[in-house]
Amino acid sequence: MRLPGLQAAAASPGPSARPSPRLQRPRAGRGAPGRGEPPAMTDDAVKLLLHRFYTLQGERVEAYRLFEEGHRAYLSSGPHYDFLRYRELVHEITLAFSGISREILQIKEQLQVEHRRPELAQHLSRVQQKEKEKLELTAQLQLARQNVQDQPGVPAHQQEVQELKYKLIKTIEAISEILQDLKYDSEEAE
Repeated sequence: MRLPGLQAAAASPGPSARPSPRLQRPRAGRGAPGRGEPPAMTDDAVKLLLHRFYTLQGERVEAYRLFEEGHRAYLSSGPHYDFLRYRELVHEITLAFSGISREILQIKEQLQVEHRRPELAQHLSRVQQKEKEKLELTAQLQLARQNVQDQPGVPAHQQEVQELKYKLIKTIEAISEILQDLKYDSEEAE
């Protein structure tokens, strides 16, 4: 995993949810026309790309877990917050998410151009968009939680936390649906 140093910022390691694709049969007749590549090799390459995508999604899940854990530690250091440690965590998380996104965009491009699987590439684009929304909502939620802690008597802050939690849940559900569509479409073409 590409998250060096984040383990130190997080209090305790937990289980990591790493979805694994279950692509079983090679598809017949899906080779790269004009490239002299046999269909099975193309299918295997697509399977490998999808496997790598799912691995990267698992890394993203772990990064979110560490981000949340680090934010809880940051809040517990209040009222004199350990901002330097939290800033380092945010920097490392940003690098991790950036690397994951960059690699997923490369996979998307390979699916689109080299393997002529635009339907699978489209799912990866949709996941990327929703993951961006999820990260933005997560950052907003962390700020809102700090506002609640710093000003517990302000009902608007608690309302904001509840609204952001709802939006975050809906975004996570949308990501799950896209991942289901990806799984279905990748198996359907076999």
